[in-house]
Amino acid sequence: MGKLDLDPELVRRARALAARAGRPVVDLARTHTTVSVERAVLRLAGVRGADPDGIPWVNHLVEAVRADVGLAHGAAVPVFHALAGQGLDDVTALAQKAAAGAVRFAVPDRRAQVTAARRAAKRATGAGLKRIDARRAERERLVRRHGDPPRRPWIYLIVATGDIREDIPQAQAAARAGADVIAVIRSTGQSLLDYVPEGATREGFAGTYATQENFRLMRAALDETSREVGRYVRLTNYASGLCMPEMAVLAGLERLDMMLNDSMYGILFRDINPVRTFVDQRFSRQVHARAGIIINTGEDNYLTTADAVDAAHTVTVSQLLNEYFAHEAGLGDALLGLGHAFEINPDLPESFRMELAHALLARELFPDAPLKWMPPTKHMTGDVFRGNLLDGFFNLAGALTGQGILLVGMMTEAVVTPWLSDRDIALQNVRYVLDGAGNLHEDFVPAPGGFIQQRASRVLAEAVRLLERIVGDTLLTAIGDGTFGIMKRPADRGKGRDGVAAHAEDYYNPVTEALEAHP
Repeated sequence: MGKLDLDPELVRRARALAARAGRPVVDLARTHTTVSVERAVLRLAGVRGADPDGIPWVNHLVEAVRADVGLAHGAAVPVFHALAGQGLDDVTALAQKAAAGAVRFAVPDRRAQVTAARRAAKRATGAGLKRIDARRAERERLVRRHGDPPRRPWIYLIVATGDIREDIPQAQAAARAGADVIAVIRSTGQSLLDYVPEGATREGFAGTYATQENFRLMRAALDETSREVGRYVRLTNYASGLCMPEMAVLAGLERLDMMLNDSMYGILFRDINPVRTFVDQRFSRQVHARAGIIINTGEDNYLTTADAVDAAHTVTVSQLLNEYFAHEAGLGDALLGLGHAFEINPDLPESFRMELAHALLARELFPDAPLKWMPPTKHMTGDVFRGNLLDGFFNLAGALTGQGILLVGMMTEAVVTPWLSDRDIALQNVRYVLDGAGNLHEDFVPAPGGFIQQRASRVLAEAVRLLERIVGDTLLTAIGDGTFGIMKRPADRGKGRDGVAAHAEDYYNPVTEALEAHP
């Protein structure tokens, strides 16, 4: 029995309802594709580079296929049929010719041609998946060699200067000061770019562009620091927005360890079309499962727009939905970094007790998941002394409830981009609380029938009632009605809607086929 004495039947019902609510969305994802899914497939097949204007060749290739035959059949067969017809063995060269208008694409109608194109596509994308497998095995070797951090939660710290050459020394300094996970925040607005920028970048806005080369550079730098500090330092970036599948592939190829990947964040907070998002997130999570990448979900964002007390049950509902979608895509609990946050107004009476109730509820509902606990942001006022104290309470709640990943709170939140000295003070706060508390979560048991148990049970019951409503109305309708984060996002609107295509009967995707055969 857990510390909250939750009703086991109510917990089972919550999961069953989440599965019923999520199943139609999975069916939708299984029968549709997007431009980003097809680009991810072709990236695994070997398309690299960009034109002089910075537009990736893979974008040119998919757009050419879409213009000639659409995407209902998938891009793989038309591309590899054209590759054979052109007498080429390099898909990047084919993409360059397609950009110049020198190639026409068709879906072959002869069985032998279809079979040959499928075999060639499977062979090329299989080589890409083998590279991802090799990077996963490399991570496992390095963790064995350097070791994991000696304690949980892992300390997660954000770096975001806009300049990858500046990010690297800041990330290395943070790791030396005790950070276990380095997250490189993306440049503002990148989630709405329908292409992945190319190369090393030095001009991001409130963040650094997520590119394959930036991934490579930061991973290499943190490998050096891992050797120096004697523990494996993990790297995080984003698989969200309009290029979610491609980001997942690039992360796998460059051995990132965590990726922000929420089933509804792009819908709610970036106004991306819901169908586009659900199709992209399923494919991206299948890739993450293959690469052994921990996903971090975004429930904390709901509490920056909705009230953290009144909307607590929507966080639980989203966690349950994210769990269902993750499991369906092949992600086990060890890779499921479900999000939640310390965002209750600190001026409310009993606010800390409620924070403990919410954090412990998440911990008991998902006992084997490395939960990601997010610090206060909404109620930070610019008073750095009050902010540092509030972050200390956040750190203590994390220690008391056994969180898995603890994001370092900054006392200068919403005031300035943190200085290195701000990060040092914030890390001192974390280390003091975690070292002082030790395994205090083993001793912390709420009073039977007391405030914390009652609050947690109430939130769970409200979550079940909301799930019952969602099952009756459908998840897409609930999202359109503003159920989560008070954002109304209808399924027939949003950015990227024109990049979605329903499967034809002969749709073929060699990567999905391989991922589902070998989860």
